Amino acid sequence: MNAVFPRFLKSSYRKEPIISVLITMGVIDALIGGLDDRWSLFAFGLGTTGVALAYKWWRIQQRRPLPDEPVVQHYLPERSSSPALPMLSVSKKKPPYR
Repeated sequence: MNAVFPRFLKSSYRKEPIISVLITMGVIDALIGGLDDRWSLFAFGLGTTGVALAYKWWRIQQRRPLPDEPVVQHYLPERSSSPALPMLSVSKKKPPYR
């Protein structure tokens, strides 16, 4: 898990940096507020995280589904029905010199 978690964070920050920063900021505020008994900071952190997650979910819902990949039509068969051409060999004789 140690190798997977940083990769997940890096890819998340690359895709949507503003939303990821808001989520991180909200979680940290909520942790600090919850541990220090500062309920206003805790509520602000939870609110920030909730709004950022709701915005991210809304953006995911707004994405249009990708169209199905078109069927590739091959005009030639994958393998030829005629036999393969013979290998050409280079003759060791020198051509006549004029």
